[in-house]
Amino acid sequence: MRHRDYHHYRNYSHIRGREHHPRISIGLFFIVLGVALLIATNDLLSLGSVSSYFTWETAMIFIGVLLLLNLHFTGGLLLIAGGIWFLKDHINIISPQTFNTFYWPAVIGLIGLSFILSSLFNRKDKINS
Repeated sequence: MRHRDYHHYRNYSHIRGREHHPRISIGLFFIVLGVALLIATNDLLSLGSVSSYFTWETAMIFIGVLLLLNLHFTGGLLLIAGGIWFLKDHINIISPQTFNTFYWPAVIGLIGLSFILSSLFNRKDKINS
């Protein structure tokens, strides 16, 4: 294998086209963590103590938000939807019947929107390269 061919295989710019610089990702992580702490310390979701906010369900939502902010729409939405589904008994923002009626149609519609947004971002990246 010639040096030029090896360099061609080592060019990962097409993969990194959708991702942020690592410092931006770290900054987004701390912003989302700060917002999560504000929500927990002020009990904005009426879950109770601060420790009630830091469960595996909220970790799913947290990671999903980070994925969304890093332009991984479908995976982020699926994690957020799963986390909200498992927290539905603890969140009293809307009635359980309304939640059950609108939740899955809304999730499916948002996943469809995420596929459209992902294709638009991929197309933009292909045009710029």
